[in-house]
Amino acid sequence: MTDRGIERGLTQYGDRGFSRYLRTAFAKSMGYSDAELAKPIVGIANTYSEFNNCHRGLKELGEAVKRGVWQAGGLPLEFPTISLGEPYLHPTSMLFRNLMAMDTEEMIRAQPIDAVVLMGGCDKTVPAQLMGAASAGIPASLLVAGPMMTGSFDGERLGACTDCRRLWGEYRGGRIDEPGIRRIESSLATTSGTCMVMGTASTMACLTETLGMMLPGGAAIPAVHADRLRHAEATGRNAVAMAAQGPTPEGVMTAGAFENAARVLLAIGGSTNAVIHLTAVAGRLGVAIEPGFFDRLSEETPLLVNLKPSGIHYMEDLHNAGGLPVVLQELKPKLHLDCMTVTGRTLGEVLGEPYTYPEWQDVVARVSAPLQEKGGLVVLGGNLCPDGAVLKRSAATPELMQHEGRAVVFRNLEELADRIDDPQLDVTPEDVLVLKNAGPRGAPGMPESGYLPIPKKLAKQGVKDMVRISDARMSGTAFGTIVLHIDPEAAVGGLLGVVESGDRIRLDVAGRKLELLVDDAELLRRRANRDAAPPPPVRGYLRLHQEQVQQAHLGCDLAFLRPEIKQTLR
Repeated sequence: MTDRGIERGLTQYGDRGFSRYLRTAFAKSMGYSDAELAKPIVGIANTYSEFNNCHRGLKELGEAVKRGVWQAGGLPLEFPTISLGEPYLHPTSMLFRNLMAMDTEEMIRAQPIDAVVLMGGCDKTVPAQLMGAASAGIPASLLVAGPMMTGSFDGERLGACTDCRRLWGEYRGGRIDEPGIRRIESSLATTSGTCMVMGTASTMACLTETLGMMLPGGAAIPAVHADRLRHAEATGRNAVAMAAQGPTPEGVMTAGAFENAARVLLAIGGSTNAVIHLTAVAGRLGVAIEPGFFDRLSEETPLLVNLKPSGIHYMEDLHNAGGLPVVLQELKPKLHLDCMTVTGRTLGEVLGEPYTYPEWQDVVARVSAPLQEKGGLVVLGGNLCPDGAVLKRSAATPELMQHEGRAVVFRNLEELADRIDDPQLDVTPEDVLVLKNAGPRGAPGMPESGYLPIPKKLAKQGVKDMVRISDARMSGTAFGTIVLHIDPEAAVGGLLGVVESGDRIRLDVAGRKLELLVDDAELLRRRANRDAAPPPPVRGYLRLHQEQVQQAHLGCDLAFLRPEIKQTLR
């Protein structure tokens, strides 16, 4: 008996011969021959869903993967897992990332699969699939949906969702009327695919390619481009080779690979969410990433990619300019080139192919002439966030990087929605907007609510940015001087929970500090009188989440899914 192909992981009936006989009989009911059932099996985890617009093209993409598997002599078998469509899930897709990771891991492990192609794209799906693959340990590669093409409004090129946020702000400020915003609504997302700016989906696609878990050049190909189908076909062919000789995720996603990915995150002006996701994926393989690691690399990694929200271009422009391989070539001296990729070659071998910098374009800058000398993200400390907080300086207002202001506090998401546009709200442009109880447990699920809207009465005065702080996340497509992932969160006793309106808060990006300027005696009094934590949910996944979810600096994974740490990146 072998443990390959259709005979891998036989269902247990206490009789192995019967198990194989029964499995083969039922496989033949689907029309497969003995010759087909003797081939290596490539599972295709297809997250197509009619509740996920980003994945609209995955049915066609899946057929291209199958074509590649057949060409290489394998048997492709497609199966579903949970699919996370960002705008469609309540209270937030992040609440279900770990559930999807569990689903992915268990279905890879439980089914007779020699290698697996994981098809995803929308924000939380790719990290969930990487986490599941890391834990399952079977040869795996990622195939993303690809970014949308841009839309147009009155001659202006539009991209979801940086432009949707900017134009919504204009609407709130009275500078776009109701018919205008409705026309924009129909022009922002006009094709299948993920957001076409450097949001979380694009960032995670780039980091997956950097990690070596995707075939080279796959991160930036637009969803509707023929190259996307050819890339899918090549992924299917490569998966058959992986079924025979690996590598496994553990052999690809090493500590060096995570350092490469963190460096690329900073060079592309990537999403703050990637700090959490990369930490979670690494944690599944026993690699701890401390928050300060990102900050250290940021000081020595230039910003190279000129994409919204840190620049002006879109993902299709990056593809036309040569895609992520151009970025990797520019960063080559700073990368660990001995890291293995799913191709069976090292990153150095992949990048050793002929390369000529595309001088004609202004999407990817040269290391010798970067857009900014330092990376896009910084990590803060201070009494408000002793375990860290994140700010995207490449998308922030430089004048607000050193700022002290009066706190205007919202106790939770409901209060934010109820009060932010109240004409009687006591707020000025110099104030600091503070949102509590929006973290991993407090929300629950750490929604993308850290992009607090500018109060309408200030928006009408032309105010475009203010310092905003919270224990929430924000979309990678968002911009502004926004401090996120305050850790520990308010709901588990973090100092954020006792901030009151009128307190003074100081943001010092250069000094990497976020400080609540209240004396220790008063803080002790407030802590003693703070509200008791609400009781845990009674049942279901939400109860498991609330009991097990870790804080942001640990990646917001479930504690029981994270193995013993073997190595720490500082």
